Amino acid sequence: MSLESPPEILDVRTVATSRLFEIEAVDLRFSNGVEVGFERLKGSAAGAVLVVPITTEQDVVLIREYACGTERYELGLPKGRVEPGEALMVAANRELMEEAGFGAEQFDYLAELTSAPTYSGQRTHVVIATGLYPARLSGDEPEPLEVLRWPLADIDQLALAGHCTEARSIAALYMARAHLAAKASG
Repeated sequence: MSLESPPEILDVRTVATSRLFEIEAVDLRFSNGVEVGFERLKGSAAGAVLVVPITTEQDVVLIREYACGTERYELGLPKGRVEPGEALMVAANRELMEEAGFGAEQFDYLAELTSAPTYSGQRTHVVIATGLYPARLSGDEPEPLEVLRWPLADIDQLALAGHCTEARSIAALYMARAHLAAKASG
């Protein structure tokens, strides 16, 4: 049995859809012959983008928005869906302008993240945005979002104090800090 070879997909069918989600039933056969049925949230083809905006003072720009899943306001990074046919960095700049009121001169791709990959196909592309300048686009937010800055050097306190609990945002902040530190050291 090899853990490198994925199981054989026997069948995929949609079992439920909503405005935002599609749930698929997936029947699999593993290399040891065991057949199992799973359900998964189907991710969009282009995925989502999560932007880590960094000011010249090495502050990260955060937004506070209502999170229906946790029923409270949460601090996090600008993020959103990459529209079909939209280039990733165009989506990053659009989301940054819609949610934080900034555009960026430079975007650096960091990585792709997943959350709960055993049942969700959602992929999030993390990018760092620098060379920020004021620019606002109207988006799909139901209310104006609070925008604030937090020193990138102090993200430990942000995460540990519970101000920002979204795993993708926390992971992206640590990845960005490590990337910028490595870049600064040569």
